[in-house]
Amino acid sequence: TRMKRSAAPPLALDTLPGHYIRRPQQIAVAVFLQELEPQGLTPVQFAALQTVAGQPGIDQRTLAASIGFDTSTIAGVVDRLEARGLLARTASSEDKRVRLLSLTRDGEALRAACVPGVLRTQERLLAPLRNKAERAEFMRMLRELVMANNELSRAPREM
Repeated sequence: TRMKRSAAPPLALDTLPGHYIRRPQQIAVAVFLQELEPQGLTPVQFAALQTVAGQPGIDQRTLAASIGFDTSTIAGVVDRLEARGLLARTASSEDKRVRLLSLTRDGEALRAACVPGVLRTQERLLAPLRNKAERAEFMRMLRELVMANNELSRAPREM
C-alpha cells in the first residue's frame, strides 16, 4: 500500500538546531566515558561530586538545582555514589528530613583523579574549532542559549 503524502514536506535534519544540540551531547558523553573509563563515573556523577566538593553540606534538592537535574533522578545518582563510598549523607540539624551531602576521602580522591580526564574530554570536544577565540565564542553562545531557555527545561538550573 502506498502512503498518502502529507501536506508537510520532510524536514532536513541538518537545518534543525535541536538535532545539532542533541548530537554533541551524545558525543560529549561518549568521549567522557572513554576518558574516565578507569574511574567508572558518568558525567552526572562527576558533576555531583564536583558540586559537593565546592559546597560541602549541600542538600540533595539544591544539588539537583545546581546541576540542572530533577530531584527524583538525582536521588538515584546520590544513592549510587553513596553505595560506592564516595558521598556521605548526614541529617540536617535544622530539619531531620533533609540530608546534607559531603565527599568522603575516597570521593575526593576519585574526583581529583577525574580532573585530567575531564579536561582532556573538553579539549577533545573543542579541538575542531580553530583557535581560542572560536572556542570562547562557542562557549559564550552555548551559555547564552542555555540561560535564555533554562525555564523551558524539565529541570531548570538555578543560576
